[in-house]
Amino acid sequence: MLEKLLLATTNKGKIREIESIFRGSGIELILPEKSIEVEEDGKTFLENAYKKAKAYYEVYKIPTLAEDSGLVVPILDGYPGIYSSRFYSIEWGGIEEVEDTKDRANIKKLLRLMAGKEDRRAYFITFAVVYMGDVGIWAQGICKGYILYEARGEGGFGYDPIFQPEGYERSMAELKEEEKNAISHRGRAMRNLIELLKRLK
Repeated sequence: MLEKLLLATTNKGKIREIESIFRGSGIELILPEKSIEVEEDGKTFLENAYKKAKAYYEVYKIPTLAEDSGLVVPILDGYPGIYSSRFYSIEWGGIEEVEDTKDRANIKKLLRLMAGKEDRRAYFITFAVVYMGDVGIWAQGICKGYILYEARGEGGFGYDPIFQPEGYERSMAELKEEEKNAISHRGRAMRNLIELLKRLK
């Protein structure tokens, strides 16, 4: 089994979550010294995750873990989708001005587009890739739920305040870290990936 993985992100929220999920796995996560600009122009989450893992591997030359995640809302034709992190800035649905943070601009735009819509089903999805130069493996995770009518909670990041997971009365941002990791798309993808890594000789 691999003992060390470079984590191809400098996003503090993602780092905190992934480190928590990998705790006790026997795999040490190494953080990059600097961020590497990767153009996420793939047409799928898997393609973007692969591009990030490969780009960081080519700089650091050690097995690299990257993931790409997003929120999919079927009634909005699948948007934000692969544009989740920059949804506020794309022309589809109208560009949203950033008043304080990009996360809040994304949320404001999504709630605006969901106004008056009864079908509020949505799901988070993560594709996680480990790139090792001559071989790569990947896993995915999904968390189904609903878009709330307003933001609730201070935890998490991204769209967490307006996403209520199936079977819960709280938003993702109102869950404790261990509760979120147990059901989240990222938690499921990473645990699936860890199981695959344990099979490597």
